Amino acid sequence: MLIVTIILLILFGVFLAKPKTDPGKTPLGEAIHVNDVILSDNISFFRALDKTKRKQFETEVTEFLADVKITGVNTTVEDIDRILVAASAVIPVFAFPQWKYSNLQEVLLYPDTFNNDFKTAGEDRNIMGMVGSGYMEGKMLLSKHALQQGFKNDSDKNNTAIHEFVHLIDKADGDTDGIPKLLLSKQYTLPWLDMTFQKMREILKERSDINPYGTTNKAEFFAVVSEYFFERPDLLQQKHPDLFQLLQEIFKQDPEVVVQRLKAKTGRNDDCYCGSGLKYKDCCWYKDQQVTV
Repeated sequence: MLIVTIILLILFGVFLAKPKTDPGKTPLGEAIHVNDVILSDNISFFRALDKTKRKQFETEVTEFLADVKITGVNTTVEDIDRILVAASAVIPVFAFPQWKYSNLQEVLLYPDTFNNDFKTAGEDRNIMGMVGSGYMEGKMLLSKHALQQGFKNDSDKNNTAIHEFVHLIDKADGDTDGIPKLLLSKQYTLPWLDMTFQKMREILKERSDINPYGTTNKAEFFAVVSEYFFERPDLLQQKHPDLFQLLQEIFKQDPEVVVQRLKAKTGRNDDCYCGSGLKYKDCCWYKDQQVTV
């Protein structure tokens, strides 16, 4: 009997000593080899950064992936999916290096759109992303397809993952109300609210190019225009300069970084980022090359 007890204790000790692995929470340095090339190839925001800022971005991606579990639901989660999720989290708060998403423990990736019951088959599958509440508190749900499209298409004004992380930023002060109190200085609160209602009225009167989903409520407006800000800052600055300025105040984005990001994402045959209507090669390309040299 004593021998059996000793054997059981040894086996129990081996079990406790065995490292626990979590396929959704992979240490970045081991299974996910994030480097300058991977980030440059997939994230235009990263391409616009200088060497020091690139290192900061890599570090923040690493820390996010160490803190947040990413799990596939009826889909395989690839390393690039994890990187895109982390990048979506880092971009909006890049000017706040100490920021932690304390209200997020896990991101659930679905293959495509899902419904309110989180089903990926059947009718009413029109949800691309959402922040969980109730028994889903601490979780974010994302369509894998929407996640990837948000970084493949730089010409639209949409990025579902950034949209959802902006909701988390909004929620961090305790209220998901479209007023990011932890980022927005008090003196800008009233101007921000006035701008929100003004732009929502313009959308409802069909006098705006902002996604009509932004009229759902103040929280959705904030998330929608934040997508616009990070995806097409050139167009937002051109069409909504006052809104652009307030969003710069919220996210503490350096205007020069925005310009560099535009250059980084503009191909020679694309429309020029300055809004002239000309091709980039026939407009600002030569000037930018002179500055670079």
